[in-house]
Amino acid sequence: MTKNRLRLGVNIDHVATVRNARGGAWPDPVRAAHLAVKAGADGITAHLREDRRHIRDTDMQRLATELAVPLNFEMAATAEMIALAERFKPHAACLVPEKREERTTEGGLDVVGQEAALAPAIAKLAAAGCRVSLFIEADAAPIRAAVRLGAPVVELHTGTWCHAVADGERARADAELRRLAEGAALAASLGLEVHAGHGLDYDTARELARVPAFVEFNIGHFLIGEAIFVGLEQAIARMRAAMDEGRAAK
Repeated sequence: MTKNRLRLGVNIDHVATVRNARGGAWPDPVRAAHLAVKAGADGITAHLREDRRHIRDTDMQRLATELAVPLNFEMAATAEMIALAERFKPHAACLVPEKREERTTEGGLDVVGQEAALAPAIAKLAAAGCRVSLFIEADAAPIRAAVRLGAPVVELHTGTWCHAVADGERARADAELRRLAEGAALAASLGLEVHAGHGLDYDTARELARVPAFVEFNIGHFLIGEAIFVGLEQAIARMRAAMDEGRAAK
């Protein structure tokens, strides 16, 4: 891997969404994880939600046992999930906001308002050997709060920018991209490793890859959807190429 190469983490949640729509064991998200690694994924991300709407506890156990690449455990900062992280011991634990009624994660974690509550959770995860990441907005206040909390990694929420791009709102998209670039630069200057995720597709991943402070993208829904038409290996290969093209053009 070259020094400036962006890492690609593939989120396999929505393979489990399809499985759970009918019950049973098919399609198997762990099989998808192995296929993603074969296709070039640098890591696997899975979000074990409180309501178990997609990933299940047994999926996490198998992923933790079988994967030879880093496992990124997306989770709410609850006692239940912390206990499971202590049990599964994933490479990374990414703390995300979670509301039962939402269709998907709808924004960054309120690390400023929840700083006191998050501190012991982060300490427990770190003690369990997990590299803690905080899924936050690309603003100075949450970035500085992440530093105070001692989290080594932040993942910046790209959903607002991606939605603006998809809706053709050029001015809003440009402003959001500037916010992401400035936030990433600030986080990196403060010693944080900077990741990005939510809503990225080939074009937005290529564009965001031009921002040098980012070192990892975590992408799931788009890749699983694209795999319906072209297959998972081809979708990941094309995403890998788009990220490399953007990074080379930075």
